[in-house]
Parts: sequence; C-alpha cells; structure tokens
Amino acid sequence: MNIMLFVAITAIIIFGVPLAWTMTVAAIALALYLSFQLLNPNLEPGNAVAATLFFASGIVATVVARRTMTILAQKTFLLELRDRSRVAELADANARLERLARTDPLTGIANRRWMMETLNRLWSGGLNCRGCAMLMCDIDEFKKLNDHLGHAEGDRCLVKVAGIIQSSVNGERDHVARYGGEEFLVVLPGADEREAIATAERIRKSVEAASLPNPASRVGPYVTLSIGVANQPPDKEFISPEQLQNAADAALYLAKQAGRNCVSLHQPGEAGT
Repeated sequence: MNIMLFVAITAIIIFGVPLAWTMTVAAIALALYLSFQLLNPNLEPGNAVAATLFFASGIVATVVARRTMTILAQKTFLLELRDRSRVAELADANARLERLARTDPLTGIANRRWMMETLNRLWSGGLNCRGCAMLMCDIDEFKKLNDHLGHAEGDRCLVKVAGIIQSSVNGERDHVARYGGEEFLVVLPGADEREAIATAERIRKSVEAASLPNPASRVGPYVTLSIGVANQPPDKEFISPEQLQNAADAALYLAKQAGRNCVSLHQPGEAGT
C-alpha cells in the first residue's frame, strides 16, 4: 500500500498532471490510507486518525507543490512566448528599417544610397573585369509638369516611369534606382555597348508609348526621357563606378543638347571620363 501511494505521489510531482487529476489522486490516496489504517487491527482508532492526519499533511504539501510547479511552468511558457514574439517583432522592425534604408519611399525602387553600395560591392567582386554599362535617365521638362499639373501628378509620373524602367530591364541581373529628383540610374552588369543602347531605346520608347501627360513640355504633349549611356568593355582599362557614372552623366547632357527624348552614347575623350 505504501509503495502504491509513494508511486502515485511521485507521479504527481514529476509528471505534468493537471490540477483536477492531482486533487482526485490525492483524495483517493487519502481515503485508501485512512481505510487501511482503520481496518488495521493492530492500531487503535486514535492512532489511525493521527497517522492519517500526518499523511494528509504530506498529501496537501504534494498538491501545493504540484500547483506551484504548474504555475511556474505556465509563467515560464508565457515568458518564452513573449520573448519569441519580441524577437520576431524586432526582426520584422529591422527588416522594415533595412527596406526603408535601401528603397525610395515614393517609387518603391532602390534609392541612390543602395545603388552606390551595390556598385562598390559589384566592383569589389570583379564586375569591371566582366564589363558593365550604365544608363542615366532623366524625365524631360519635369519641372514644367510639376508647375502645370501639380506635384501630385508629378509624383504619379515618377512612380509610373520607375515601373516602366523596372519592367524594361532584366530583373535577375540589372539594377534600377531613383538617383534623385526625376533622374534614374540603371546598371547593366556584363552588358556590351549594343545591348546597353538597345535597353535604353526600349526604356525611352516604352515611356513615350505610355502617353503620360506633360502638356507644357517643349518636347511634346507627353512625358519623354533623355538617356545617357556609358559602357566599359571588359578588355578596356578599368575605371571606377564613379567615373562610369560621370560618363553616363556627360552622355545625358549631350542627349539634352540634341533636343531631348533621345539616347546618347558616351564616346571616349568626352568630358566625364
């Protein structure tokens, strides 16, 4: 009998027995102990009751210990759940901050800072050895669009142009960023001169075909792009990303001088090299 009771009490303490079952087992154990004590012919009733009370104190201590362990386990679980939730929230907040740090909030594409970091990383990885092209894209007469139609329409124009440029390049290889204001920088890793010009023309024609209104523009009634192209072949002298970008800027200036809504290729010896 004592062995059975010892096993029952040990099971209550060690295993996660619910409180209701703990009380049930405790009550059954106490009743059995009292019954066996009263039926024992060698014990007087007073001694049997005293022994039962002593046993009951042990049962009560067992129930209290089980209840305390249950409460502690629940608190531990809740604390772990809270900590996991906080870690997940922190990771999500960090991810949002990372996206904000590298994304232009208006257009949703990469910003200038992220593009510069990407260029430096690509150059460090040997991109200059494989060749690269840059396109500097500028919306023609954008200030007139803002002044005539309002800044809200100007913002919508920037968003649509950014989407057109993004959809006109190879998303798995190429990089597009809003460089500032109405300018966009496109990086084409591994592209040669022919591919760079073809990509620039595809972007320019797609923007023109979108027929986004710009009634005050001297170029035409719709939004157009001027694009400067600079290319570094893999067999030429290596230059820095800043130098290649300056070359694309110089080509863009020539496109503006040529009447806008066109693509201009940077030639060696021009300003910006």
